[in-house]
Amino acid sequence: MTSVKTHKGMVAGIAGGLMLGAAVAGAAVSGMGQSGGPNGGYDGSTLVKTAAVKPMKPPAGAPMSFADIIDRVSPAVVSIETKGKVKMPAGLNIPGFEAPPQGEGNEQEVRGAGSGFFITVDGYVVTNNHVIEGADEITVVLNNESKLKATVVGRDPATDLAVLKVEGKNFPYVEFETTQRPRVGDWVIAVGNPFGLSGTATAGIVSAFGRPDGAQGYVDYMQIDAAINRGNSGGPTFDLNGRVIGVNSAIITPSGGNAGVGFAIPADTASAITTKLMAGGKVERGYIGVSILPVSEEIAESLNLPNKDGAYVAETTKGGPSEKGGIQIGDIVKTVNGKPVKIHTDLTRNVANVRPGEKVEVEVLRNGKLVKLTIVAALRPSEDILAKGVNGDGGDQTTPNGEKIPPVLGLSLKPIDPADRKQYSIEPEVTGVVIKAIEPTSDGAKKGLKEGDVIVRADNQPVTSRADFDRIVAGMKAANRPSILLLVNRGGRNLPLPLSLK
Repeated sequence: MTSVKTHKGMVAGIAGGLMLGAAVAGAAVSGMGQSGGPNGGYDGSTLVKTAAVKPMKPPAGAPMSFADIIDRVSPAVVSIETKGKVKMPAGLNIPGFEAPPQGEGNEQEVRGAGSGFFITVDGYVVTNNHVIEGADEITVVLNNESKLKATVVGRDPATDLAVLKVEGKNFPYVEFETTQRPRVGDWVIAVGNPFGLSGTATAGIVSAFGRPDGAQGYVDYMQIDAAINRGNSGGPTFDLNGRVIGVNSAIITPSGGNAGVGFAIPADTASAITTKLMAGGKVERGYIGVSILPVSEEIAESLNLPNKDGAYVAETTKGGPSEKGGIQIGDIVKTVNGKPVKIHTDLTRNVANVRPGEKVEVEVLRNGKLVKLTIVAALRPSEDILAKGVNGDGGDQTTPNGEKIPPVLGLSLKPIDPADRKQYSIEPEVTGVVIKAIEPTSDGAKKGLKEGDVIVRADNQPVTSRADFDRIVAGMKAANRPSILLLVNRGGRNLPLPLSLK
């Protein structure tokens, strides 16, 4: 049962929670203090003195108390305090800050707080990357209230993990549980620093697995209902043996406080990433050069797919591994190295685990047939390099020269000419037909299509002319298909958009 190693130097607790909402909700209890019986007051029920009530025995498998476990693990949990500076825009007036003089930018000191925990006797600390990101000064606070300066060993924004180091020895520490995964319904315990209240312990159960992170796709979150709040980020979630089964990282909340829905990075992911960070301070991932999206119900319907399994290929990087290996826009990736791709983030995680230079065997669904391809993975560039914005402004409903173009599905289309490329900033490699006008009541207008968008593919077939588009639409209508999937390029990005054919 002992997973905190008994060394000198106690440390205080914390557990994670990146707030995704704001505002505060309250609760009230009704019934007490209302007149209910003939004499007013309660409702006439018999009151029992609490001293006379014997403790109820918990059901099998439930502990009488978590106190022994918390006593063991809490010394390894720490509070993390950060300081940093941000440049305030000139003239910006924020409550609590004096506005800088016009024409100048002032740097303001900002402070943050979070949680973490020792994983070695010699002072390595795990926390969330967002807890320490941008900090100029990081302090680790032990549970005996002593403070130690910390340095960043390594961090991985993609999984929101970071490793710190403090000088010293004989620190109490905990270990990741990577051999046995908890089940839905198993008890969990979080010790943390919510709202600056160090040493706070909460308990709950594992609620679910397989919650995608919604951002990079590298984390398959474990959902828990142990209360975590602002300041819990980076702290551990323990099982009943005192082993770390997760690193708390995020919550969903409509109120700004705990709503019973928290997310922890599973121990196997956290252990693998932190081990790499401690060894060299850098995490390298495989890369095949595709932009993918989930297969929505509308996409599945429009492509006549039997289910939503797989990852829809919206783009391939020009000259990248996937393009060289034969993956095409519109393919549905079904397996990676023999592992099924149920949701699109399965592809991201499986490829990330491949070393650069290794071969990746993929199976894609293309025009109703399975195609096997081999791709040689490259080193994934940084997220900053890969980041690319989507833009595009709306326009009027007529062509520049006033000619009336008969619309199809409410869309007036024409081949791309040099003037269109200049007007709408269409990149040279983009081919298709450009939208020049949209009927306001059309399904395309309702779903956000704009003048200047380029239809690259329709029903997963390349569109090089208006005639191509008309032919594909006519064929689908003749087959009584309910919708058509368009691949639309806007600002250099390909976006799948199903349109109704009814």
